[in-house]
Amino acid sequence: MALPAVKGSELRKKCVQVGPATWEIPPDAKPGMRVPARIYATPELLAQMDDGVFEQITNVAMLPGIVERAFCMPDGHWGYGFPIGGMAAMDPDHGVISPGGIGFDINCGMRLVRTNLVYDEIREHIRTLVDALYRRVPAGVGAHGLLKLTDDEFAEVAVQGARWCVAHGYGWPEDLERTEEGGAISGADPSKVSRRALERGRTQVGTLGSGNHYLEIQIVKPEHIFDPAAAAIMGIDRPYQVVIMFHCGSRGFGHQIASDYVQQFAPLMEKKWGIVLPDRDLACAPFRSPEGQAYFAAMKCGINMSFANRQVILHRVREVFSEVFHRDPRELGLEMVYDVCHNTAKLEEHEVGGQRRKLLVHRKGATRAFAPGMTDVPAAYREIGQPVIIGGSMETGSYLLRGVPTGKQAFFTTAHGSGRTMSRHAAKKQFRGKELEQQLAARGIYVRSVSYGGLAEEAGAAYKNIDAVVAATTEAGLSLPVVRFTPVGNVKG
Repeated sequence: MALPAVKGSELRKKCVQVGPATWEIPPDAKPGMRVPARIYATPELLAQMDDGVFEQITNVAMLPGIVERAFCMPDGHWGYGFPIGGMAAMDPDHGVISPGGIGFDINCGMRLVRTNLVYDEIREHIRTLVDALYRRVPAGVGAHGLLKLTDDEFAEVAVQGARWCVAHGYGWPEDLERTEEGGAISGADPSKVSRRALERGRTQVGTLGSGNHYLEIQIVKPEHIFDPAAAAIMGIDRPYQVVIMFHCGSRGFGHQIASDYVQQFAPLMEKKWGIVLPDRDLACAPFRSPEGQAYFAAMKCGINMSFANRQVILHRVREVFSEVFHRDPRELGLEMVYDVCHNTAKLEEHEVGGQRRKLLVHRKGATRAFAPGMTDVPAAYREIGQPVIIGGSMETGSYLLRGVPTGKQAFFTTAHGSGRTMSRHAAKKQFRGKELEQQLAARGIYVRSVSYGGLAEEAGAAYKNIDAVVAATTEAGLSLPVVRFTPVGNVKG
């Protein structure tokens, strides 16, 4: 039984503003919708969103067991299944789990590291630092890491995540305290992961990947500290302070896990479970079914591998800075601020209709943003709320924000980045990587990339304005800005 299609251009017309930077498409806009679809955006950002966002977020609103609404963040753009920037909470007893609501790069996330250095101390060393990071953190499609793991060791990584790394000398115990889930989510089961996925993942721990993944040296301009008290609690306490931010995930390991389970779920949806959806990329299984539980356990392996990946990259960053400045990493103040996930599904407790309920929260290209006082916020940050890291393009800058109580409206979820306005293909046609590299250098940003084509794909003009995205999250009450960072050196996949 097929559901009739409704064009995104028609759905766009049915958007109604319901609050500051908040829009909704009602459930009667499209056959099969169970709940409204909510989009967070200013009028300008809403106009920039492609028609696919409107089609996909209303498709999400059709999923069995969805609670309250389907949500799309201000950086939303077309993805596979869910839009990137999509979020949905499911009743775990009656709802589904969907790889398309998590993403193929499971636990693609951000990690922010502070230093006690300031810009004048690194200005003459930026090329040396970036070149060394480029060598020490392999980047690009199919890149293999410098960490050599046996099959058994990689299975341990899939269960223990960043904790395995710290136990084996690739980090400090306090790193785990400032990583979401303490660096490892419980319930991961490598026996639910295909041999092919395990083979792909084993060689990729400590690698950056490709696409929009990056490792960036940034500085804090004094006029860009918006919340000095919160910034100081997070260790950002001086003008022109140097920080390091990187964005990467579970690489081919997570991609293979997602691909395997999409292929398994697709033929079973209507035949076995009676689920009819308009998009194959929303392939799903009842969460409590054996198939749904198997994917959940496999997906957690992807989450843990990604935590380990970022932990090893942090270790390499500390090595490089220590070698260049001839000082111990602790002397340099190379301490974690936080590590946040995108592309996950987690069981969380939230209030719905005045009652506390356990929900399965899918976040795809969206960031958890827990409020002050919530127990899963690290003790060091509990009075100010969970740190949120929103990455911008290599030309513009990035943000550190914090969760707020009004984030309850979206199950404490906020944006994860700028969000594309132009496809990679279109960007490669419009921009030239070599010219872009030269323009960035003229602006004081030294970039190393695996290819000029990859650099062109990531041109700043291919992304939404990061300041506009953060302004929309603020206006909607999803999260509040603390600091804006300016890039000075970048390694691109």
